[in-house]
Amino acid sequence: MPARALSLEAQHHLIEIVRDAAKAEILPRFRNLSDEAIRSKSAPDDLVTDADQGAERMMTAAIQAQWPDATVLGEEAVAAGDADLGAIAGAELAFIIDPVDGTWNFARGLNQFGVILAATSFGETIFGLLYDPLADDWIVARHGEGAWFGRPDGTERRLQVSDTTDFGQMVGSTSIRLFPKPLQYQLAATFPDFQRMMAFGCACHEYRTMAFGFVDFMLTGKLMPWDHAAGLMIHAEAGGYSALLDGTPYAPTIHEGRVLAASSRAHWEQLRDKFSFLV
Repeated sequence: MPARALSLEAQHHLIEIVRDAAKAEILPRFRNLSDEAIRSKSAPDDLVTDADQGAERMMTAAIQAQWPDATVLGEEAVAAGDADLGAIAGAELAFIIDPVDGTWNFARGLNQFGVILAATSFGETIFGLLYDPLADDWIVARHGEGAWFGRPDGTERRLQVSDTTDFGQMVGSTSIRLFPKPLQYQLAATFPDFQRMMAFGCACHEYRTMAFGFVDFMLTGKLMPWDHAAGLMIHAEAGGYSALLDGTPYAPTIHEGRVLAASSRAHWEQLRDKFSFLV
């Protein structure tokens, strides 16, 4: 079936839903969390806070009120067993929410966190939003219409990925902790071949920085759709190219594998050869 499209009016409404939740549930708790408001999920460094849960509930309710027939999949609802990622493939319209991306940073008072929202239709991403609550600005994309940076005053600017051509001058981003321990050493050994390697601890800002053209490539070993569905679409709309390391095109229905995103197909192929030990 053909993918559904979202209108510009719907885009504006989703931005306001996210802004409202950030103001009500996230910002008041930043650097103001008690020990009891921070909990571990699957591992000691896999955290959830009252801000994550409160923001997800608020956004879910607002989206369901506006789109009552849509499927809503929040990271915390999936973690609690209250939502099923398998629903993405068959849903005519699904919204995927990461209420506080970079929770580890947020819980420790670091300002590198954000909100990610993606809309999909039959397993295809049709809308992506990367929101910075502290700056109150955002990057959005609708399928086929480019990636745009926006502010509350109505300012908009179209974004383009980097134009770096010198392989040795590239800036990359990855988190080696998302790879098995033996591969971490091999991956770390490639870092000196690039100008700089970053570790954001936050997919929202990782993708924003690529869309602004300041990071040339990103490599990840974990494919949760709330981390990547919006960001990879925005990256593509800004002119970038991405795929799994085995060449498979990314889709939010794929939850296992390793994704490489680069500023062009040619650079992706160069980098894939560099990281061939990860395939």
